[in-house]
Amino acid sequence: MTCKVTVSKDHNGRRLDRTIRSIWPALPLSHIMRALRKGEVRLNSARIREAGARVSSGQELYVPWESPETEIKIGHWGSVPVLWNDDNVVIVSKPADLLVQPDVKGGDSVVTRIWGMFSRVTPGFSPAAVHRLDRNTTGVLAVALSGEALRELERLFKERLIVKRYLAVVVGDLPEKGVIDAPLLKDEARNIVEVTGEKNGKTAITRYKRLCVNGDLSLASIELVTGRTHQARVHMAHMGHPILGDRKYGSIEANRNRREVKRPLLHAFEIKFPDGLSGALLGISGKTFRAKFPKDMADALGKESLGGENFDAENITL
Repeated sequence: MTCKVTVSKDHNGRRLDRTIRSIWPALPLSHIMRALRKGEVRLNSARIREAGARVSSGQELYVPWESPETEIKIGHWGSVPVLWNDDNVVIVSKPADLLVQPDVKGGDSVVTRIWGMFSRVTPGFSPAAVHRLDRNTTGVLAVALSGEALRELERLFKERLIVKRYLAVVVGDLPEKGVIDAPLLKDEARNIVEVTGEKNGKTAITRYKRLCVNGDLSLASIELVTGRTHQARVHMAHMGHPILGDRKYGSIEANRNRREVKRPLLHAFEIKFPDGLSGALLGISGKTFRAKFPKDMADALGKESLGGENFDAENITL
């Protein structure tokens, strides 16, 4: 089976793999990479094997899958909390235990839910997450609903003009504030990220600030200057204050003592967009979005340390 789709202006200049993911969001990445390796993907008459090849509007894309109209029937997964949206961007609050992208065909994820909530089911543009959160990380996530918005958001992230701040419950009495500058290297085979030397790793910089302390736990505000895989989790563990509930990088003893904690207590609390944006990003220009403080994090810290019954995360000074 071969399907032909004409590349729309939403995809002009995008990487081929990202274009395919946008048109077929329920398709696992492994399927796409296998089709590329086998030469089953064509642009016009040319077989393309490079995932990073750029596409142009008007090109004819041939793939070995069903057309998007029949492939994408994924609205049954339900919804995801929306903080803000217009025709180009949606800002959501991702719950725990939910992937950003599906890991199996038609699987549940933020993208597939947003597809059912917002996007037209056509061979055009489908929702595309601009950044990533781990399955069990909660909080603010920006998703593009148009090609222009996606390209501009990717540029802003690349140029580090978008500020992302997290809240985390960490083990121990965290220092008042500091900067962690430690290169990271990912072991793909083990899906583990480690601090390494500058020659081998990628630059990774994290700023942190202690917001409160309750016994052997601290609430930290974390700003990721760079956006590496598992960066906050690895950096906090590296400095001796791992995130509570983190089974991969955390403290075995602390996690054993808090068995009620079922996930790494990391929350993407805030995303801040720069002023002066125009076009598809006019609606979010200069705006800041915050996701509600999770109950499991509040329970772990205790209401007293957070200011009692009247605690309101919206008023946190980061």
